[in-house]
Amino acid sequence: MTNKILAAMVVLLVTAAAAVAQSTVPIARPRASDLGLKVGILPAGSLDAITDVAGVEVGQTTIIRGGDVRTGVTAILPHPGNLFREKVPGAVFVGNAFGKLAGSTQVNELGEIETPILLTSTLSVPRVADALIDYMLALPGNEDVESINPLVGETNDGYLNDIRERHITREDVFTAIKSAKGGPVEEGSVGAGTGTVAFGFKGGIGTSSRRLPPKLGGYTVGVLVQTNFGGVLTMAGAPVSRELGRYYLREELQQEGSPTDRGNGSVMIVVATDAPVEARNLRRMASRAMLGLGRTGSAGSNGSGDYVIAFSAASQVRIRSEDKTSPRHIELLPNDAMSPLFLAVLEATEEAVYNSLLRATTVTGRGHTVEALPLEKTTEILGRYGAIK
Repeated sequence: MTNKILAAMVVLLVTAAAAVAQSTVPIARPRASDLGLKVGILPAGSLDAITDVAGVEVGQTTIIRGGDVRTGVTAILPHPGNLFREKVPGAVFVGNAFGKLAGSTQVNELGEIETPILLTSTLSVPRVADALIDYMLALPGNEDVESINPLVGETNDGYLNDIRERHITREDVFTAIKSAKGGPVEEGSVGAGTGTVAFGFKGGIGTSSRRLPPKLGGYTVGVLVQTNFGGVLTMAGAPVSRELGRYYLREELQQEGSPTDRGNGSVMIVVATDAPVEARNLRRMASRAMLGLGRTGSAGSNGSGDYVIAFSAASQVRIRSEDKTSPRHIELLPNDAMSPLFLAVLEATEEAVYNSLLRATTVTGRGHTVEALPLEKTTEILGRYGAIK
């Protein structure tokens, strides 16, 4: 596809968006693949989403009320069954611990995830965790359960959202979990990404996947991100932020104006795979997500909480309650088979971040407006630097 055709597509999208600016139905913005932006060497799954991993489901609750409420919940279910009775191997990797990831210590101690993974707003973590406990205790088969480890991550959406009032309710959490399904995943300014900001532009929810060739096992890796951090946006090597004149430390370097991006915020990254991998190697996979994040230009600042949660959805590695004291005989991938999966994590993370930006729409809240990444200018930059053809 030529740059002229791509530019024409973007102009049509922008024109259509302006024509229905007052409509309640959002205009779909392109994903990275729609622009011809190729990230890495591995092929994506059929959906290019975390739901390409068999059994994984995603549900979201988007909360937009009045002029000040811009928040939500995103739920990732490793499988649709009772996660407490059929736990999945899991691990957490911490890039920078300026954040609130409830449940992380037990996950790393036991190597197990026993609830859906929920993402939300910083000050709502306790309420969301409490609602998640309610949900899990009420599941059939959990009548005798006296301990639940809710896994809830966050980023701070306080710039666009009235964060102090903690508007998320028990019903909002239940809706996100119960609406979870396979198939395409809504991206951009939705769910836990409703009020987030990334690289000075509107951030949000993004997802992507990579599939290994049959010779390497044919395994799938899917990634979902909640982007709310700063830095110098680079897309497949193209210096997008620099060309757009909006990036971390720009004002200080040019000695003019007030800083608009201090690089702060946070990012939550969820990595799923159908490869039979145990907690130790899942943590190694999670750590590679930070390399993908670095490729996008993240500054990894002091005020950015950067967390990765990884799990295997492979049915043969689940930890079932009836096997509590019996020896388990399972086949796991050895260390020497991990490198292709590491690359898959890196590439899927990088593209998921791009999708979170490309799909996000301009949002106004609390008297602030955060613009979406400008499509026409971004496409022109990507073409000029050879990132798209």
